[in-house]
Amino acid sequence: MSGLRTLYTEIEPFETGFLDVGDGHTIYWERVGTKGAKPAVFLHGGPGGGISPAYRRFFDPARYDVILFDQRGCGKSTPHAGLEANTTWHLVADIERLREMVGVDRWLVFGGSWGSTLALAYSQTHPDRVSELVVRGIYTLTKAELAWYYQFGVSEMFPDKWERFVAPIPEAERGDMMAAYRKILTGDDKAAQIEAAIAWSMWEGQTITLLPEPDTADRFGEGHFALAFARIENHFFVHGGWLEEGQLVRDATKLAGIPGLIVHGRYDMPCPARYAWELSKAWPDAEFHLIEGAGHAYSEPGILDRLIYATDKFAGKP
Repeated sequence: MSGLRTLYTEIEPFETGFLDVGDGHTIYWERVGTKGAKPAVFLHGGPGGGISPAYRRFFDPARYDVILFDQRGCGKSTPHAGLEANTTWHLVADIERLREMVGVDRWLVFGGSWGSTLALAYSQTHPDRVSELVVRGIYTLTKAELAWYYQFGVSEMFPDKWERFVAPIPEAERGDMMAAYRKILTGDDKAAQIEAAIAWSMWEGQTITLLPEPDTADRFGEGHFALAFARIENHFFVHGGWLEEGQLVRDATKLAGIPGLIVHGRYDMPCPARYAWELSKAWPDAEFHLIEGAGHAYSEPGILDRLIYATDKFAGKP
């Protein structure tokens, strides 16, 4: 595996702040790299995952000026785990507010997993604001994708972990796992909420890597993180992301002329490779990299290599 690109060195933000986006929501943002360098925005996964210091390191700090932010209701944004006025289209509007705050006309958009969903939704809404688009672990939020992960499909690959996922749900309600979880996650029993949130989050944490990575999985088991992650993710997924069925691949024609890069692991369990393949056909301006021997997580060596290759390439770095 020698010669693969890895994350840039640890870096602290040169600027941080909170932006009031209305509807009672305030979002935390941070800015890393070199002020006035190539502008970029990083969109985290989940939804509800929040940002982490590792995410600052996808970009050469000498060549990029990057905004990272906690999407509504998660990380340092408030209200914590809030579902009101929290939809895909609220987040798309928030990205535009941040772009205007930074004062740039166009920027590179970078997102993985749910971040790829949001990156596609934003870029299809505001194609004139996107200089390049880098997406990883493609998730288009179709009914088939959601059922594969939360009802039947991945359950067949991870029966041990699936057993723990269904445990908080009464047997009679397991025919619609997302709806059954929503009832608990939005209910009044706080202890049951936390238990369900951890079970929901750990299902993801333990199925995103090709081989077990305890450090990756453990973060999902922390109660405060899990509550926002599970409530917000479930809220978005029950509503199909407020997207029309098949919308993100259908509207990929709106990305025409935007240089891009799609990275997807062959053995990505949460997000089947078929949808990344379909996106690559609908958006021929993008390079498509299907990574052998890789699952879903950005930390998979082959996936990480291609992501850093993408940001280096678009910064004009050989």
